[in-house]
Amino acid sequence: MANSVEMPELGESVTEGTITQWLKSVGDTVEVDEPLLEVSTDKVDTEIPSPVAGTIIEIKADEDDTIEVGEVIAIIGDEDEAGSASNDSSADKGEEEAEEKKEEPKADSSNGGSGDAADVEMPELGESVTEGTITQWLKSVGDTVEVDEPLLEVSTDKVDTEIPSPVAGTLVEILADEDDTIEVGEVIARIGDENATASSSEAKPEPQEEKKEEPKAEEKEEKKPEPKADSSNGGSGDAADVEMPELGESVTEGTITQWLKSVGDTVEVDEPLLEVSTDKVDTEIPSPVAGTLVEILADEDDTIEVGEVIARIGDENATASSSEAKPEPQEEKKEEPKAEEKEEKKPEPKAEETKESKQDSSLNTSAKVNNGDNVPYVTPLVRKLAEKHGVDLNTVEGTGVGGRIRKQDVLAAAGEGDAPAKSAAQSDNSPRARWSTKSVDPAKQELIGTTQKVNRIREITAAKMVEALQISAQLTHVQEVDMTAIWDMRKKNKQAFIDKHGANLSFLPFIVKATAEALVSHPNVNASYNPETKEMTYHSDVNIAIAVDTPKGLLTPVIHKAQDMTLPQIAQQIAELADKARNNKLKPNDLTGATFTVTNIGSEGAMLDTPILVPPQAGILGTAAIEKRPVVVNENGQDAIAIRQMCYLPFTYDHQVVDGADAGRFITTIKDRLQTADFQADLEV
Repeated sequence: MANSVEMPELGESVTEGTITQWLKSVGDTVEVDEPLLEVSTDKVDTEIPSPVAGTIIEIKADEDDTIEVGEVIAIIGDEDEAGSASNDSSADKGEEEAEEKKEEPKADSSNGGSGDAADVEMPELGESVTEGTITQWLKSVGDTVEVDEPLLEVSTDKVDTEIPSPVAGTLVEILADEDDTIEVGEVIARIGDENATASSSEAKPEPQEEKKEEPKAEEKEEKKPEPKADSSNGGSGDAADVEMPELGESVTEGTITQWLKSVGDTVEVDEPLLEVSTDKVDTEIPSPVAGTLVEILADEDDTIEVGEVIARIGDENATASSSEAKPEPQEEKKEEPKAEEKEEKKPEPKAEETKESKQDSSLNTSAKVNNGDNVPYVTPLVRKLAEKHGVDLNTVEGTGVGGRIRKQDVLAAAGEGDAPAKSAAQSDNSPRARWSTKSVDPAKQELIGTTQKVNRIREITAAKMVEALQISAQLTHVQEVDMTAIWDMRKKNKQAFIDKHGANLSFLPFIVKATAEALVSHPNVNASYNPETKEMTYHSDVNIAIAVDTPKGLLTPVIHKAQDMTLPQIAQQIAELADKARNNKLKPNDLTGATFTVTNIGSEGAMLDTPILVPPQAGILGTAAIEKRPVVVNENGQDAIAIRQMCYLPFTYDHQVVDGADAGRFITTIKDRLQTADFQADLEV
């Protein structure tokens, strides 16, 4: 019996997906939950598993086709059905011609191999990214790879990432070299079985060798023997250049703050090599290759442009050879024009400057400088420079955005450079110099005066929010909750909770736990209304979505069956989903099926907000900031004023589903659970 495979639900408010790659072909056998194809949406790139086991009879949608949720994309049945279907389709489509074409290349490569190989294409690498540069192949021809095992590393102008293998098998052929820039969708490798490996690897290299040997063999022989002959003191290893990588949008240079490795040290792939600071980020730079650090070409505190070589990594033999071989050819070329210049420019001023700076710094550092909590945010580089030169950051006037202190400001204060020129907006008399920089992202200054197309997440969020207000009767109920008992409990048990469960004990797990219990107790709130059928659905499971702020926009991954989870499990799930959302690793199931939403509106200090629910959900609960406030309490029958940890809980509900009184009762249940704070047993510590 044949079964239809439909485009599944791909997330809240997602109505369609684009097929990026079929992982199986017609005639292939698939198991239940085995990856069938890859689909891309505006929120997530993911694999779609097979809902049934059997043989693929027909594929109804091609790669790059955009398919609506619920449409049939493939037919899966048994082998007999597959055979009959293939016979019918070959008669209709004239597959005899295709078979003739396919037989030609197979005849050449049929040296005992009959296996098929699947093409590996350059995948989608992000919004508006059309190409990527291969930085490193992690597998070689002949290696066995599993599904989702890292295959290669790719760099774009926005991200450096590993590309996983879409299929399991043997790497038959690599069609693109390292440092090649490949457009999205181009074939970069082929993966098949062992038989296919031998056939493709024996068939293809021969014509390539004929082409390359004639023009390039002579060139390489002319270029390489000279330096290698000089450096062949027992060393034959090659060394790879390590370049300053892309450090962010519009960032053209970075300052080396610290080398984490020294010449002669062994490094692994992705092992931190050095620390770099820019005006936007302070980050560690991982090693692109494994080997021995042969040479460091840039010192700490040097400012290096993106793309410049900062180090060389090779094997142990390359270490000695590169350090001895390189100076000779460089000296011949550079000694005539540049050696004189360096002798004239560097020795005289630097000798005087270093002496003066050392004297100044020794004088300054004798008095200990407090660059602690009262100092506005500065980068680690700036703080390091200030400590090095004995500069009190409290006395330095910043010339950066919003008065931020930059490297140039510290050097000027230390007497090692000219004071940076101030713009009119940053002059002493300008009010902008006194503007607050708290919670300010300097990168967003680039948005001023521009018009840009919004990303898909922002576009859909905007449309859904307006639609939600139009089709639902939204009303917000607010109650105030005393969180003092939970505050004290959290403070007392936080470290023990982290040690045992590996998750942070924030206030959100307590609130989600209390909400899940209340939704079970008030099933009329955990419900959905269909105005077309005039039916109300009371959900059997409590699936709570949590709002996560990401660079791309707001995402709401879902904690499924929260009513069955313990407090530690909820805390772990919150941490896991937030990490997935921020690293673009959410699966379709992570974004679907929510019956209720909890949003942390207090993350930036909001005291009160009116969240917008998204139908078919009937409610959304906001968690405002928890603040100390004087409140009236009753102690032994007497009113008194006490300092308590207070929090507002705004609950927006659909008045088509929930009445005002029911909303009040629902929040009262949550409030009582939180204020009673009988969670000690739930902590499991």
